[in-house]
Amino acid sequence: MKILLTGGTGLIGRHLIPRLLELGHSVTVSTRHPDTARARLDPRVTLWRDFEGHHHLNDIDAVINLAGEPIADKRWTAEQKQRLCHSRWDLTQRLVGLIHASDTPPSVLISGSAIGYYGDLGEVVVTEEEPPHNEFTHKLCARWEQIACEAQSERTRVCLLRTGVVLAPRGGILGKMTPAFKLGLGGPIGNGRQYLAWIHIDDMVNGILWLLDNDLRGPFNMVSPYPGA
Repeated sequence: MKILLTGGTGLIGRHLIPRLLELGHSVTVSTRHPDTARARLDPRVTLWRDFEGHHHLNDIDAVINLAGEPIADKRWTAEQKQRLCHSRWDLTQRLVGLIHASDTPPSVLISGSAIGYYGDLGEVVVTEEEPPHNEFTHKLCARWEQIACEAQSERTRVCLLRTGVVLAPRGGILGKMTPAFKLGLGGPIGNGRQYLAWIHIDDMVNGILWLLDNDLRGPFNMVSPYPGA
């Protein structure tokens, strides 16, 4: 397959690309910073500068949309919340426009979302059918998903990745926490009732590959069956 990927230099993208190449797929990454991406990514990856000069996706078989302002790097000020939202909404809207402009559109759009869609429900077990909750994270994810679903048609299926906290040996939340624990500064950070729905990076990548290869659509909870606390 010819696969277009956004968010290729992020935690998930960096682990996904080698697997895609290993499976024989052709990978194109759209990025605002192609020079930085070139230094980080496999030389077999084709780079686009932020869709520049591209008006359709006729030559693309699948789109994997993982881009967005990092969710945990800064305090959630009003300004940062706007960046978190529009870095996801605006780029996804552009992708949908390119899909609509295609005579032979991609067969699938796999688009990011998060378990923040459900809000903070504590011990409540939720499924993909859970109704929305009136919190910032839900509003961000609900609008993100709504935009992605505009690409749905008889020729293009849409899969939504409601992703938990991604655990990887390097990077992500473990990358931030590990140095403190190695210095003996770690310890309990709550009362045991702060539930953390997580997924290992290998499972995340395998889940995306499964959605790529199977005729599935709609939202998928990308989490372990057993949340931490």
